Amino acid sequence: MSLRLTAFERSPDRGRGLARDMRVRWALEEVGLAYEVLPLSFDDLRTPAHRARQPFGQIPTLEDDDLVLFESGAIVLHIAEQNQGLLPDEPRLRARAIMWMFAALNTVEPPIVERSMALLVEHDAPWQAARQPLLDDRVRRRLAELALALGEAEWLEAGFSAGDLMMVSVLQRLKGSGLLEEVPALSTYIARAEARPAFQRAFAAQLAEFRAVSPEA
Repeated sequence: MSLRLTAFERSPDRGRGLARDMRVRWALEEVGLAYEVLPLSFDDLRTPAHRARQPFGQIPTLEDDDLVLFESGAIVLHIAEQNQGLLPDEPRLRARAIMWMFAALNTVEPPIVERSMALLVEHDAPWQAARQPLLDDRVRRRLAELALALGEAEWLEAGFSAGDLMMVSVLQRLKGSGLLEEVPALSTYIARAEARPAFQRAFAAQLAEFRAVSPEA
C-alpha cells in the first residue's frame, strides 16, 4: 500500500498542528500506517494537478494507491474503517463513534471557525466589537453542551475512537482564546488526547516539516 498525503509547504499556523492534514497524520499514526507527505505551496493549490485531486484547491488529500480522497473527515473515516484501532468492532458502538465524528465537524466546528474568521478578517470592521461577544457565546454554548455529554468519562464513548480524534482536532483551534480554560473538563480531555504517542509522533512530524522550510520559526 502506498499512501501520500498533501499538506501545506509553509503552514499558516506556523507548525502548531492546526491545519487539517494534522487530523489525517494522527489517524495514520494511530493505526500504524506509513505515509509520505507531498508539501504544496499556495500556488500549487491552484494547479490543474492539484485540482484533479481536490476540486476546491484545499488540503489535505490522501492518495491510497489508485483511490484519491479529500475532506479530512472522509479521509479519517476511510482510514478508521480500513484498519483496526479507531472504530469499535461492535456495530452499535461503531455507529456511535462515527456519530461523534459528524458532531465534531457539523455541530462543534462551525461556530469555532466562524469566530476565528471574524477575528482574522473582520477585526477592523465597525461592527466587530459588538459581534465578537455573540460569537464567543455561541462557542461557549457548544463547549458547555459537549462537556455535559463527556461528563466524567475519559472519552466520548467506551474508548478512544475516531470521534475523539476529530473532536479534539476541532477543539484545538480554540487554544489561546481563553474559552477552553473556562471548561476544565475539556482542557483535560484535550491534554489526554495529546499525550497519546500517535498524536506526539504526528505533531513532531508536521512541526519538523514546517521548520525545514521556515528555519527562522
